[in-house]
Amino acid sequence: MKLCAFADEASNELHGQIDALKRNGFSLLEIRGVDGDNIKDISISKAKEIRKILDSEGISVFSIGSPIGKYPISDDFSAHLDEFCHVTELAEILGATRIRMFSFFPEKGTEPERTKYEAFKRLYRITQNTPSGLILCHENEKEIFGESDTACLEIHKEFSKIRAVFDPANFVQCGVDTEKAWSVLAPYVEYVHVKDARRDGTVTLAGDGEGKVETILKNYISIGGEVVTLEPHLKKFIGLDRLENGSSIKQEDFYKNCDEAFDTAANRLKSILESIERKD
Repeated sequence: MKLCAFADEASNELHGQIDALKRNGFSLLEIRGVDGDNIKDISISKAKEIRKILDSEGISVFSIGSPIGKYPISDDFSAHLDEFCHVTELAEILGATRIRMFSFFPEKGTEPERTKYEAFKRLYRITQNTPSGLILCHENEKEIFGESDTACLEIHKEFSKIRAVFDPANFVQCGVDTEKAWSVLAPYVEYVHVKDARRDGTVTLAGDGEGKVETILKNYISIGGEVVTLEPHLKKFIGLDRLENGSSIKQEDFYKNCDEAFDTAANRLKSILESIERKD
């Protein structure tokens, strides 16, 4: 199993992220925040600089952890599409073959079928503007159209170009049983985000919540899964508030700093993978 991470949860600065990855034996980065900026706001020249530094450190960008589709469905889509096209340019420069994305926040009071129509219209435009060789990966996320296993399945059946990022914690926080969701979405899963939560929404170490993380990872390995991305959410880090769409996040904050939280989460992930290997 190749280990990837949102290393901005360890450090806001690129060099701090590299240090966190290397000391935990990770060689892959799902890049989301760098030096205080979200990846979508990085310039072309900055991306080239980042690529040069990462190459020199033996770190590869596995996926662009973009916020594409994490916007109200009523927002101006033309500007959003321009943003997406910029992200695809960044992906090429950084050597990423995947872009993490979402399926928009519905407008309150809108009929479900209308929401589906509007979401699909935007997802279609995104797929039409995706360069060959780039894989779109939809993450199940709280409050977006694709927050449930049912809605995610509708997306994947409609759009063959969109694969799934399976996030156990997000399903738990939406009241979805992760094993049931896996049974439905497994054929579409591109990779897994390792994050766990309790039914009350509290984010926990992987294995301490209701996400059945070990079972999900065992199933993922059984279908040939090769990469997992660690996304701990155990300590407040720069950019977390923006990621949560203004909502507060419940955390068991046992950690003195982000580095400690990241390292603890990394060790737990490796422990779970070792447990699966022993049992097999």
